[in-house]
Amino acid sequence: MERIAPLRLAEQWDNVGLILEAPYVRPQANKVLLTTDLTPAVVEEALTSPTVFIVTYHPPIFKPLSSLTLSVPLQASLLRCAAAGISVYTPHSALDSVTDGINDWLCTKVAGPLREINWTARFVGQEFPDGLGGQGRIVTLKQPIELGQLATTIRTELELKEVHVAYAKPEKEHTMISTIGICAGSGGSMLLGVDADVYFTGEMSHHEVLASMQSGHNVILCGHTNTERGYLPWLKKDIEEFIQEEVAQPTDPAEAEVLKGLEVVVSTRDEYPLAIV
Repeated sequence: MERIAPLRLAEQWDNVGLILEAPYVRPQANKVLLTTDLTPAVVEEALTSPTVFIVTYHPPIFKPLSSLTLSVPLQASLLRCAAAGISVYTPHSALDSVTDGINDWLCTKVAGPLREINWTARFVGQEFPDGLGGQGRIVTLKQPIELGQLATTIRTELELKEVHVAYAKPEKEHTMISTIGICAGSGGSMLLGVDADVYFTGEMSHHEVLASMQSGHNVILCGHTNTERGYLPWLKKDIEEFIQEEVAQPTDPAEAEVLKGLEVVVSTRDEYPLAIV
């Protein structure tokens, strides 16, 4: 995971890395489970399968804990993992910013299934050295498209039933879009004030949406984890490729032998918490 998303790329406020180190390695277990959140359902999935390691995008521990008890569901989930010999790791904002990470994946969602829309991307904030990536993305389309078409494309590409759109001008869906500010998850703090025709993110607060509209920026909101969960199959592929390379040309034969038997799977119990009724 450090090779895929170096932890030094994470935001200073973030809590990333090995969140839970189990006191022993679960015997006869070979699965690495990928999830967006460490929910009780995901933990149950891990416990009922030969899972030895969980990569959860969001950190299950974010603020300091004064205690660990079974009465708090999230803490109970961590205790159950530790007791079963399952360790937990989170990359969070490091995976957002790294090259070919979540924000770059979101960039591909503005182009449609046939990639018929030509585009280039630059960073919203800091650019990291050595081509490792940067904060946020701004996509520039070589040919402008209507806001309505862009919203439909994003909804289709993310396989959603709906997206929420805030229009900055009376033309609404016919507004022409040339630049798109992108941030996975909750993008208000990063995107506000960025020079882009539309902000594409998971969620913003009510006042962030109003501020965007009043400053002439349209907004497309998809739901927080809907801008993150779809990346997990990409992450699965990256981890599998790393394992194959390490097994083929091992730097540590003992480590390569352990990696050889690992199976990487995407959780089937990790899902968006809100329903449309």
